[in-house]
Amino acid sequence: MRLQRLYQITKTLLSYGLDDLIPKRWLPWTVRCGRYLLFWMPNRHRDKSAGVRLRLALQTLGPVWVKFGQMLSTRRDLLPADIANELALLQDKVPPFDGAQAQRLIERALAVSDISLLFDNFSQQPLASASIAQVHTAQLRLLDGSVEDIVIKVIRPDIKNVIHADLKLMDTLASVLAKHLPDGKRLKPREVIREYRKTLLDELNLAREAANAIQLKRNFEGSDLLYIPKVYSDFSRENVMVMERIDGIPISEVETLRARGVDMKKLAERGVEVFFTQVFRDSFFHADMHPGNIFVAKDDPLHPRYIGIDCGIVGTLNREDKRYLAENFLAFFNRDYRKVAELHVDSGWVPKHTNIEDFESAIRTVCEPIFQKPLAEISFGHVLVNLFNTARRFEMEVQPQLVLLQKTLLYIEGLGRQLYPELDLWKTAKPFLERWMAEQLGWRAVVRSLKEHAPYWAEKLPEIPTLLYDNLREQSDIQRQQLKLSAALLDSQRQASDRRFWGSLSLVFWFASWGLLFLEKPWSAIIASTAAAVKRGGVARIKEKRVLWVEFLGHKF
Repeated sequence: MRLQRLYQITKTLLSYGLDDLIPKRWLPWTVRCGRYLLFWMPNRHRDKSAGVRLRLALQTLGPVWVKFGQMLSTRRDLLPADIANELALLQDKVPPFDGAQAQRLIERALAVSDISLLFDNFSQQPLASASIAQVHTAQLRLLDGSVEDIVIKVIRPDIKNVIHADLKLMDTLASVLAKHLPDGKRLKPREVIREYRKTLLDELNLAREAANAIQLKRNFEGSDLLYIPKVYSDFSRENVMVMERIDGIPISEVETLRARGVDMKKLAERGVEVFFTQVFRDSFFHADMHPGNIFVAKDDPLHPRYIGIDCGIVGTLNREDKRYLAENFLAFFNRDYRKVAELHVDSGWVPKHTNIEDFESAIRTVCEPIFQKPLAEISFGHVLVNLFNTARRFEMEVQPQLVLLQKTLLYIEGLGRQLYPELDLWKTAKPFLERWMAEQLGWRAVVRSLKEHAPYWAEKLPEIPTLLYDNLREQSDIQRQQLKLSAALLDSQRQASDRRFWGSLSLVFWFASWGLLFLEKPWSAIIASTAAAVKRGGVARIKEKRVLWVEFLGHKF
């Protein structure tokens, strides 16, 4: 199966002529020779541009590759404009599957014979189509007799088989890379693929996506930063999800936003604030923030609010990860590269034997040129390449649990570059991080901890006298048990002493008997020596018992 899929991938890439996009000098002679041997796979789309060929190839290969194209579409600083524009079409312009088939899937999932029993005005023509699912419009009848506009998301049929095949192939390739690449162990390709596998398979479960959306909506309840549409859990299943239909402007339609008078600077700044709020306040962040999933509300252009959909991929961070990231960000913003280097060593991301001075100098060389510049003049792609080279030099290991966060950061930068290129990312993010760190340390953290635990202590306070009494009684029981064990130990030692005494006496009589038979000594001498031995043994036994009783009585009283 894997070989078959590998052949299909190779054939697709070559049929669309994607090998022409790679400079010949970058290809080893073995790869060039292999290309000539595959003469029956010529470029069949020479009349199309490079961007169109790349987009069509990714669409043909399936959702795993479409997701990769979606991420690339936000990296306009790394790609030519025509390629970036074509890849942007992958965000919600993937060819749909048959609408009648989608209706049958919905009816089967919701266990109804006809979709009209639950929804009015269901449209078989999809509103949007993406790599894993597509969306249809309808109306939901409410209990009060009114109707509400909704959308129904349904997973593409038979998509799981394709995804599992690609993931198996990717895992095989990752194993080869881990074994043969010099940096294979440090880069942890298998761990990264395992993390990607988990997130991608989670996206196939719309019941999980519904739960994620409900959590995000609760986190931003009443906020003017982000709105998450309402989810109707009663009509959501593993392959079907029903949610409120939103009316917003796609974030990618920059000209439309400007024409409506949207404050682009505030919109970009709020995007940064939304990201950091999700990561550091909630530890629960939307990890698929490409332009196809982000809209802007139409109600207040001077105070624009984001609308987020497609919550299938979310990321979480534990307390240690958050603290480490916040300290690193603040150290970067303050240009404290020494602190950055020490944090990397303390966290175990680089070995303990790393020279702090050399590492500090390397980080300064990469990061110092990007400060005090607007986003339009900063290429984070180039910065990441330089940081990668620095990581290789200092044996820094890839942290798979942060892959989603890194991907989301790339999305945020891509969005910021499109909305307001003059955005000062550092100036926008630094106050938020400083405020968050202040809340985690000092008296504010103590007060917050007391508030958080106050209900627990209030509940346990009436139980404290009982718990104290039970503890004292338990201690008394433990002391009595210890005394019993001590007495049992003394008795065991006494019995062992008795056994040694009678054993010694038996041995003495045994020798005496042999003496009478073979040594021909007088009976009087034998008896006298035996009596002396018995006396010595008895005295020793009495002394031993007296010591044991003294120890026992001293322990007891």
